[in-house]
Amino acid sequence: MIFTILVCFFAGMGAGIGTGFAGMSAAAVISPMLITFLGMDPYQAVGIALASDVLASAVSAYTYGKNKNLDVANGIVMMVTVLLFTLLGSYIASLLPSTTMGGFSMVMTLLLGVKFIVKPVMTTKEAMQAVSKKKRFIQSVICGMLIGFICGFVGAGGGLMMLLILTSVLGYELKTAVGTSVFIMAFTAFTGAASHFAIGGMPDITCLVLCVLFTFLWARIAARFANRAKPETLNRATGVVLVILGIVLIAFKML
Repeated sequence: MIFTILVCFFAGMGAGIGTGFAGMSAAAVISPMLITFLGMDPYQAVGIALASDVLASAVSAYTYGKNKNLDVANGIVMMVTVLLFTLLGSYIASLLPSTTMGGFSMVMTLLLGVKFIVKPVMTTKEAMQAVSKKKRFIQSVICGMLIGFICGFVGAGGGLMMLLILTSVLGYELKTAVGTSVFIMAFTAFTGAASHFAIGGMPDITCLVLCVLFTFLWARIAARFANRAKPETLNRATGVVLVILGIVLIAFKML
């Protein structure tokens, strides 16, 4: 029991910090840890990770929204297109020979962390808000389609992909990008968790409760720190968190 608590604590800590700082999906951290150290069935591990993502993303989105770092209107547009095209991507992937894409999100985590350290996002809210509503709407739809299709096709979590596209393509200021990303993730994670539990049944309740609580706690701490930090500090902190998580995840993959 003590070992289970420790594994869930560190899994929740990594997932919560990644969610609060960078809008990262908890599934990228919790799933491999539960599978590697507790020998849990992968399908159940993903279900627990998605369930942990719901509250963690929701509390992070609330914190970012309270600090006016959340674009709800375009977030809803992107969320709808992400959900629809995830289904399309999943369907097309089911018709093709299976390919191993397990390392995709891990490498992306590491590279995105390096990107934030080497080339930080310094876009201001004024520059972000200068874009017309019509252009932003079209961008949100197109990017949501791309993110959703890729997530469904390769089975990768969309949190980091959303952060990358929001900052690099849509020109979002970093805090608003993370806030909008976790807002979308709260809904996509709920949909994923519900479908996992409906298909595969309820997982280990102890692990589920522990992971949800620890992820929620650390996501709240990370989100509050991130909203108070200066842009330069937040970029470096986000980059360091992602690099560390990327290295740890790759190490787990090699075990």
